[in-house]
Amino acid sequence: MIDILKVSLIFVFIVFLLRRKINIGYALIAGSLLFFILYPFHLKKTGIALFNALISHTSINLYLSLTLIKSFEYSLRQTGLMQKMTEASQSLLGNKKLSIISMPLVMGMLPSLGGAYLSAPMVDSATKNLNMAKEEKAFINYWYRHPWELILPLYPGIVLASAVSGVHLRELIILNLPAAMILFLAGFVLSMRNVKDKNQLSTSNRNFKSLYSFIPIILVLFPVIVFKIDLYISFIFNIILLCLYYRKSFKEILSIIKHGFTSDIFYLVIGVIIFKEMLQVSGAVDGIARAITQSGIPYLIVFTILPLFVGLITGITIGYVGSTFPLIMTLKQTLPYEISIAFVAGYLGVLISPLHLCLILTKEYFKANIIGMYRKIIPGCCIILCIALIEFVILRYYS
Repeated sequence: MIDILKVSLIFVFIVFLLRRKINIGYALIAGSLLFFILYPFHLKKTGIALFNALISHTSINLYLSLTLIKSFEYSLRQTGLMQKMTEASQSLLGNKKLSIISMPLVMGMLPSLGGAYLSAPMVDSATKNLNMAKEEKAFINYWYRHPWELILPLYPGIVLASAVSGVHLRELIILNLPAAMILFLAGFVLSMRNVKDKNQLSTSNRNFKSLYSFIPIILVLFPVIVFKIDLYISFIFNIILLCLYYRKSFKEILSIIKHGFTSDIFYLVIGVIIFKEMLQVSGAVDGIARAITQSGIPYLIVFTILPLFVGLITGITIGYVGSTFPLIMTLKQTLPYEISIAFVAGYLGVLISPLHLCLILTKEYFKANIIGMYRKIIPGCCIILCIALIEFVILRYYS
């Protein structure tokens, strides 16, 4: 219980700093320093662990990916392809709401680090002439990136959950499918209410030639998905390819690449890596997991609260799967629908976590008020949880 209180205090402090409009990177670093006050550490071992985390392949990949996402987005704007993609989606779909959510949905199929930063300008462009608050735009970009992680095996979380629990991947995907569908539908209830589909086009009036504007996106996704190439390598290749095709000078190419290298991204990555490492090194995650599992509360509550809470404090799917699923598997012989409710509950924790990178990046891009975003995110998560619990009760009754 003491770990829950300590980590809660740290989160309150971070949220306080965010409300004071402190840069998220600085807020996370400040929150990390509180661990040294609240937990005992072996300074040398902790220093080595932090250093190794910061120079790890994951950290470098994260920094380069986030940086080059901004460069790639800038190259799309400089070549006019960003506007053409927006116009193409509006023309081909013939439905304003679908055209607005199309790019977050497409980008969300790729488990990229910080992909929300790539779809954000496209949502911004698609909603340019609408009377829509920046918090609503941010919600749309954030929300519609995330149906896929519940059901798409390109994401490591669901693959890890299947491996740890022994539930077949196909079965887990089917069990998670209602939650993914409700996530998709809830977005229409919580946003875009005032968007009117006045200019719907017949198929004959749609310009399918405009699909060429999506080629750069396909060229980014294809090598990552098919050949498992690191995202930043794919971005470098495609930025150079775009610049050469549009005959940009060497100076212009350097300017486009340099555009992404900003201090806010640097401190953001530093803050995220250090904070997540401090959660692990301090033993906070393990302590919270033990406190909940040893409390004697009913299994259903454990299977929902434990993954949800750890998802909340880590902000990453593999974080709650890796740390809580081995624990809940020891409590009893688990059934597939119990693993599904645990996965969905943990994922909802990730969706509302202030450490979730997509939430951080979307908030930063739109300069949105995070409380305004939560006014839509939290009701959406409550709807999903209710549906997941109904599914759980039905399957338990008929099994």
